[in-house]
Amino acid sequence: MEDELGTALVLQVDPRQLIRDRNAKGIGGKKNSSSVFIWDGDWDRSRGDLRFGSRYRFISDLDVHRDDLTRTERFRQYLSRLQSGRPWSSYRDGLVLDSEEKILAYLRTYLGYLDHMATHGFDASLGKDALGVAVTRDGTLLKINRGLHRLAMAQRLGLPSIPVVVRAVHRQWWERVVQGARGEKALVRVAAALSACVPECEPGDLDPVRREEPFSWPAPRQQRPAQWLSANCAVS
Repeated sequence: MEDELGTALVLQVDPRQLIRDRNAKGIGGKKNSSSVFIWDGDWDRSRGDLRFGSRYRFISDLDVHRDDLTRTERFRQYLSRLQSGRPWSSYRDGLVLDSEEKILAYLRTYLGYLDHMATHGFDASLGKDALGVAVTRDGTLLKINRGLHRLAMAQRLGLPSIPVVVRAVHRQWWERVVQGARGEKALVRVAAALSACVPECEPGDLDPVRREEPFSWPAPRQQRPAQWLSANCAVS
């Protein structure tokens, strides 16, 4: 499907509008296959709110306490594990945070990514995976799979636009768009309809948790000059 639709799958969205993700908890933890483009079921009716998710809290906490990262929640968590003899580790990345210095270096890495994005904008080539989204039955976009830290950074900074890639669509949306067409004709209709898809901002009727607490974004960050970046950011 990626070969057939190509760039039609890449959409530009306002990151502060892309606040809902697919939450499998509301539908019994069922997951859809990442190898299938057309998804069945009620997966789009259960949504999380990324504004209150762990990634945005993590990035915001780093930004607020950038002058003293020992005051961040994540530092306290990692330090507690270190002191209990269970240092946090990521075998995929070959990391073991078995000292306070390593914890701080790890946190500075993410802060460096944030400041690089503030200066240079969103660079899709820097991540391991594109920011994936899925199209709901109503033709709106939900965040799926990886790239949540990069999305959180773009949201924190208030970037005007970032690229996302459509990885899947709901069968009801597909059938409504193609109207029985097959082959090339169906793909042309899908490509045209994708350009009108926008992020879903509302909760779903199967959400396991509904939040009513107030939320406000910080003022959009003005781009800092490259000289500031080189003088203040050390990305390891």
